[in-house]
Amino acid sequence: MEKLVLNGGRELSGGVTISGSKNAALPMLCASLLTKEPVGLKNVPHLRDVTTMLTLLGQIGVEFSLSEQALVVLNSANVKSLFAPYDLVRTMRASILVLGPMLSRFGKARVSLPGGCAIGQRPVDQHIKGLQAMGAEIEIGNGYISAQCKKLKGAHLKMDMVSVTGTENLMMAATLAEGETIIENTAKEPEVVDLAHLLVKMGAKINGAGTDKIVIEGVKGLYGAEHSVMPDRIEAGTFLVATAMTQGAVDLYNADPRSLKAVLDGLRKAGADVEVRDGVISLRQNQQVKAVNVSTAPFPDFPTDMQAQFMALNSIAVGQAKIEETIFENRFMHVQELRRLGAKIRVRGNLAIVDGVKCLEAASVMATDLRASASLVLAGLVANGETIINRIYHLDRGYERIEEKLASLGASIKRSN
Repeated sequence: MEKLVLNGGRELSGGVTISGSKNAALPMLCASLLTKEPVGLKNVPHLRDVTTMLTLLGQIGVEFSLSEQALVVLNSANVKSLFAPYDLVRTMRASILVLGPMLSRFGKARVSLPGGCAIGQRPVDQHIKGLQAMGAEIEIGNGYISAQCKKLKGAHLKMDMVSVTGTENLMMAATLAEGETIIENTAKEPEVVDLAHLLVKMGAKINGAGTDKIVIEGVKGLYGAEHSVMPDRIEAGTFLVATAMTQGAVDLYNADPRSLKAVLDGLRKAGADVEVRDGVISLRQNQQVKAVNVSTAPFPDFPTDMQAQFMALNSIAVGQAKIEETIFENRFMHVQELRRLGAKIRVRGNLAIVDGVKCLEAASVMATDLRASASLVLAGLVANGETIINRIYHLDRGYERIEEKLASLGASIKRSN
């Protein structure tokens, strides 16, 4: 099993290009099921989750081609199966996003219930309730969601809780429904807005994406389109934290500061000099980082996907920080591994209290999930000695060539078997 080997203590400097967003690309790949015409997506990141989604779509009957320029062209004209099996869905919860498009266009879908998630329950009941309100008949049994309808009908939906994938699934389903669909208490994340931009290019009528109320007027059919996936705000945030922790100076290219306001505000509180200009974010850290309190919440507040990275930052910061996790009930699994590196962290329910130490000490650690993996990489960049991170397949789900990008900035990091 592959691992990363890091030797800490090197300052990061230079420039790096941020890849396309994983969380934006995955629903867009599923949106190709809504039309029989080709959909071209640029800036698609080369990640394990993207490969899994393409494998699933290929099994359904979607034809696709890949190019070295991060372009994926999908054609769903000859879909042969409306079945998403457990062996693929279990590896990636975003696979549930085929449900809405298949049901809306074909009137039928059978999709495996997603498996358990290391960081929390993340139920799919919001997806199911919304589709049922739009006229779908849904049965759940033997680990599968079986759905059918003659034609989805527009409805007024109010989600019980904010769900990004729930919002995306229902929005895609509503594009081909008869009449108007109103979805309230929707997710405001930039990835939802980016999906809406693609759907509008395909002929959908959508208003309100990026607010807590989205209105969709169903159309008879959607068309092919071409769209460039937004930059990955979590990858950008991770590299910014890495730069601050190593007291470095890095320029991020193809980065969108509008999607990172809460993260940039936190880094400025940590003492970083942050400058934004024409798609470039520059960070300079000329002093030891200061402790920063964090409380996760849906966009536009502080993202849960950056919580672990800020815990790594706070572990070497001056002062004490409190980190509150309000989104997922089990997202502190990186705490124990950071402690192995010398971090002083106490956990009380959904609150972690971090007392900064002067330095971390290298050790062999194990990644437990995607963002936990990132926090261990950040800690390894500053720890004294050689840090070994095991089970990095988690990391490959959401970071494109992270060791190559960090090495280009001066880090001592390599992949090993």
